Amino acid sequence: MQKKFDKGTFTSDEMLSCRALYKANGFSDDDFERPVIGICDSFTDIVPGHKKLRELSEQVKYGVYRAGGTPVEFGCIAVCDGVCTTHEGSLYSLPSREIVADGIEIMARAHKLDGLVLVGSCDKTVPGMLMAAARLDIPCIFLAGGCMLGGPAFGKKRRSDSTSSEEALGMYQAGKLSHQQVLDLMEISCPTIGSCQHMATANSMCCMAEALGMSLPGSAAIPAVYNERVRAALRTGETIVEMVRNGLTARDIMTEEAVKNSIKVLMATGGSTNCVIHIIAIAHELGIPAEKVMGWLEEYGTTIPLIAKICPASDIYQAEDFYMAGGIPQVQKQLASKLDMDCMTVTGKTIAENLKVWRNLYAENEEVISSLDKPFSQLAGLAIMHGNLCPNTAVAKPAAIAQEVRHFEGTAICFSGEDEANAAIAKQLVKPGHVVVVRYAGPKGAPGMPEMFKPMKLLYGQGLAKCTALITDGRFSGTNNGCFVGHISPEAAAGGPIALVEDGDKIIIDVEKRTLELLVDEKELARRAAAFKYEAPAVTGYMKRYLRDAQSADKGGVLL
Repeated sequence: MQKKFDKGTFTSDEMLSCRALYKANGFSDDDFERPVIGICDSFTDIVPGHKKLRELSEQVKYGVYRAGGTPVEFGCIAVCDGVCTTHEGSLYSLPSREIVADGIEIMARAHKLDGLVLVGSCDKTVPGMLMAAARLDIPCIFLAGGCMLGGPAFGKKRRSDSTSSEEALGMYQAGKLSHQQVLDLMEISCPTIGSCQHMATANSMCCMAEALGMSLPGSAAIPAVYNERVRAALRTGETIVEMVRNGLTARDIMTEEAVKNSIKVLMATGGSTNCVIHIIAIAHELGIPAEKVMGWLEEYGTTIPLIAKICPASDIYQAEDFYMAGGIPQVQKQLASKLDMDCMTVTGKTIAENLKVWRNLYAENEEVISSLDKPFSQLAGLAIMHGNLCPNTAVAKPAAIAQEVRHFEGTAICFSGEDEANAAIAKQLVKPGHVVVVRYAGPKGAPGMPEMFKPMKLLYGQGLAKCTALITDGRFSGTNNGCFVGHISPEAAAGGPIALVEDGDKIIIDVEKRTLELLVDEKELARRAAAFKYEAPAVTGYMKRYLRDAQSADKGGVLL
């Protein structure tokens, strides 16, 4: 651990000019005797998951000051896949993760902050913040913004959600709904602020942050509009000051055993496929090789059953229900025999010690969080796939794949990018038995590795979710269900086998065996490989740098 806090950062004579500039902001002399705590939030009016974060930051400030610290707030960017209005916009989502991490590192080191509270919620901000915490290795704590509440019933679902309008659009394309019905659903499916109602990337990563020990116990899943969320913010502010005074840093908490714990929780809760690329990136900042993390993902994908069932794995229960059923502490209680319960957390106590005093204010619900004795499935929430189509792995989500399509054999229909696929689906060119192949969607190919949630939602709306499949070197949203495999590595832009698939080729997906195979003769594949040509997309600005430096999905998509 670092040395315990002794005196304020800005008390020495060498810091006189800094103090003068702080005083221009209204700070007083006694503020410099206290730990200076940075509060970084990703507030924006654009993203509903981030709308409340400024309010939460104010509560964090109260907690910091009440505990004897000096709070200083700054912001970072936040890009939302769901709000990106064009395909070009969606390319910036994953790359924004590195900007979040870089920006926080710069602010913390340039201004010599004693500790950090990271206030985020959606998409790439959460992993970016955790990557920064791992880099900085100063006292850090993460506070989630909370999930959105569900809308009224829609289709087979008890409640609609943030992607129901996309499903409705697919129904409209198939003549099942009127255009006005689609517009009406859009009005009411997102009734509050907060991150999307599923165990999608936002909620999955917030839960992983808590499982890592980087958030207060029980805080990850609190809905955005609940008063518990405000109280958690206040306690978070108090806790960071204790961490600084005790010298408890991010790397004291984010150890290899903690990373393993977070992966086990991810598998048990059916979290987003995106978490694979993000936990590898966080581990990279901790100095843990990608191959090692991928090995843990494969191991726990075969030994940790699914014990939590939340949308999209369920048509009934959403993130709010997960919180009321006990959230991450309840999952940890059920997984206790599988976890390292001695891992340190931001409270200064171990997971085991935290659980001794934790109480669920609501009622346990075994239909949402079950046990190792009665899992919803022996298959883990995620599966690392192998085969001649993905020599360096791919990722599937058994939790969101119906039993009848966990083994799928079909013929390829190929598209170079998401826009082509969406246009073909809209024209109803995709038929039962097709395996939709969306390539040149990887970190370098797009560039930026966009999510394929829209084509999957359109297929669901058209009634094709259980008779088609989609594979890609791009990503998926944690909201998707159907039969799907993403993160195919090597990607098409790197000459991976997915670039060689042709319309009509037979493809076999076996989620239970964790295989993805292209049934084409090796000589024919060699002929196609010899004729393969690729020209990188013309991009400018940050995306030019990203295309140059981005690593493959199995390496976490990090920049080197």
